[in-house]
Amino acid sequence: MSTVQQPDNKDRPARLTVGVVGAGRVGPTLAASLQLAGHRPVAVSGVSDASRRRAAQMLPDVPIVTPADVLQRADLVLLTVPDDTLPGLVEGLAETGAVRPGQLIVHTSGRYGAKVLDPALRAGALPLALHPAMTFTGTPVDVERLAGCSFGVTAPEELRLAAEALVIEMGGEPEWIEEEKRPLYHAALALGANHLVTLVAQAMELLRSAGVGAPDRMLGPLLGAALDNALRSGDAALTGPVARGDAGTVAAHVTELRRHAPQTVAGYLAMARATADRALAHGLLKPELAEDLLGVLATGTNGSEGDAR
Repeated sequence: MSTVQQPDNKDRPARLTVGVVGAGRVGPTLAASLQLAGHRPVAVSGVSDASRRRAAQMLPDVPIVTPADVLQRADLVLLTVPDDTLPGLVEGLAETGAVRPGQLIVHTSGRYGAKVLDPALRAGALPLALHPAMTFTGTPVDVERLAGCSFGVTAPEELRLAAEALVIEMGGEPEWIEEEKRPLYHAALALGANHLVTLVAQAMELLRSAGVGAPDRMLGPLLGAALDNALRSGDAALTGPVARGDAGTVAAHVTELRRHAPQTVAGYLAMARATADRALAHGLLKPELAEDLLGVLATGTNGSEGDAR
């Protein structure tokens, strides 16, 4: 059951025509979700062959047109382009007169709040920043994953209820983020999600090198339990050689990584140092064991491979 208070009918958006500028993985998914809620996708823009194929799959029969044409046809425009592209796109659309007064202009960047849409606001548009805290595949399964997905919402206060209502209509859970907190919010998500993918991919590669035939099957239950424990208990869920202060084991890890996967050593040491700091701060790592461990992490070895067992 949703934990977010449902808005009154007067706060719900009317049935809107929806346009998408940027047919990456996010835009067509959100438009398809809005379609399920009763809105009507009418136009999408995409440049690459992949984006056009994605638009055709996710939004069949919706015409592919220029960004200016998208704004001409739609009441609600989703700007789903890379972060670095967004400011220039907004300025260009506003300067060419493509933005219409009263038009809802929504971007999905985690980094930016509503102020990046100021050029559109000056043209009379209604700016909303709605960032889904989800990874996307660009396939129909993404629409299902929006159920219960948190959205980072930033908007002028008078548009807050409308912004939250749109998120709820897509099956999401709105989480209000102040304008100045958007970069920190986005950094937290990148740290947790993007870096996790890198860590898991590296772990699977190392397991294959160790002779494991199905590293995904081996890691699945372990990582699922670790994630669940971390979400429930935070630092209290820390386990493993760093939290225990097993300096010899950590040194053995570093030795093997240098031999078989030297590109992973820097990341291993950095994460181990961060883990040691948190384990110490929360009383999990005994101070008398920390000195040898931190020495290994500082030098990348304990100086004696015979002890690295």
